[in-house]
Amino acid sequence: MRASIDSLKRESPADGAWKRLARWLRRRLPMGLYARSLLIVVIPMVLLQSVVAFVFMERHWQLVTQRLSAAVTNDIAAIVDLITTFPEDGDINEIVRIAREQLDLNISVDPGGELPPPRPKPFFEILDRILSEEISNQVRLPFWIDTVGNSKIVEIRLRLEDGRILRIYARRNQAYASNTHIFLVWMVGASLVLLTIAILFLRGQIRPILALANAAESFGKGQKIDDFAPRGADEIRRAGLAFILMRERIERQIEQRTAMLTGVSHDLRTILTRFKLQLALAGDSPDLENLNQDVEDMQNMLEGYLAFARGEAEEDVGQLKLSDLMARFTAEAELYGKSLTTSIEGEDEIRVRPNAFTRLLANLVSNAYRYADTVHIDARQSAKWLTVIVDDDGPGIPEAVREHVFKPFFRLDEARNLDSSGTGLGLAIARDIARSHGGNVTLGQSPLGGLRATVRVPT
Repeated sequence: MRASIDSLKRESPADGAWKRLARWLRRRLPMGLYARSLLIVVIPMVLLQSVVAFVFMERHWQLVTQRLSAAVTNDIAAIVDLITTFPEDGDINEIVRIAREQLDLNISVDPGGELPPPRPKPFFEILDRILSEEISNQVRLPFWIDTVGNSKIVEIRLRLEDGRILRIYARRNQAYASNTHIFLVWMVGASLVLLTIAILFLRGQIRPILALANAAESFGKGQKIDDFAPRGADEIRRAGLAFILMRERIERQIEQRTAMLTGVSHDLRTILTRFKLQLALAGDSPDLENLNQDVEDMQNMLEGYLAFARGEAEEDVGQLKLSDLMARFTAEAELYGKSLTTSIEGEDEIRVRPNAFTRLLANLVSNAYRYADTVHIDARQSAKWLTVIVDDDGPGIPEAVREHVFKPFFRLDEARNLDSSGTGLGLAIARDIARSHGGNVTLGQSPLGGLRATVRVPT
């Protein structure tokens, strides 16, 4: 019983082949909504036209050609019957006249000879096949036909029973449905017109979706959106309106948080001022040094977090030069006596919130200066992403707690900490700034032996 269950769970070769085919199609098919919608319109139209054209070619075109060829063959059979019945030269002349005036056929009778060798059969020419079948069925004489080429004339040669050769010249459209291309031209032309209309309508429907996606992406990067308005179909309008309401709720939450922090700042500053005043009145006792340091740490922590919150809420997106940042970090390295190397690949200017992004990198670089002697900064800007990597040769952070250090106020007793005051806000602020730009900050092992901090934000 166990073996039978395992055999049922095991994937069959047909299922594996189907999954491979599905993966291959997913890789080959376009991923964009516009291209996929266009395929939804084009593929059924092409399939329908192919089926209609096949049925038309197989049924209508072949049927009409067969009837026309049968009519010409009937005329040829009548001419053969007349020549056989009236073999005299004078009668032959009259038969030639009758064929030319009444049957629209030019004929001539040669005294004798052999038929030419058969010509190669055309691959897509149904006239040769149908006309040969009709002559074989109705006339039943050795024959030779020439339907190859673009000539408007079809030549037919028959060897009569007395050895003479009958030449017949007929117009191609007498035995062949030569106006079939008109149907194909109309069908393809109408399809192109309908496809053009479909493309215009699809572009009109896709444009609001792209506008909504761009607005959501810009909002995710912290950029202001002033010209977005829901447009398009009802479902797209509903999605746009839901996005606007979501954006307003998020902005209200940010404003409320900033207002709350401002109120907390006012209250805590008042209390801290009282502490400082009481400590100042208490004198310079050595027992109060730890208390003074605690008050100073609380002040730094409060000011730092409130400054970040105000900057996130008020700062607009602008241009920032990576070379200027690198020059600033180089000057700080000289001040601290550290070894710093930098590299910039791609465009020098980036579009971010300058003060916030500068603080992000400053936190990471200052942390590297504090715990390492050698630091390397690598900045790479591509068409879609900006990646800044800060490597150092310091003690690093254990892998087990690399995600924990992004939590506010998390402190490492025996490892390194980002915030200068030791409050544990540095990495939390850095990741918050990166995520407000639509990116992230991650930590890893550096090739230099210490910590690698990677900042990746969309451009």
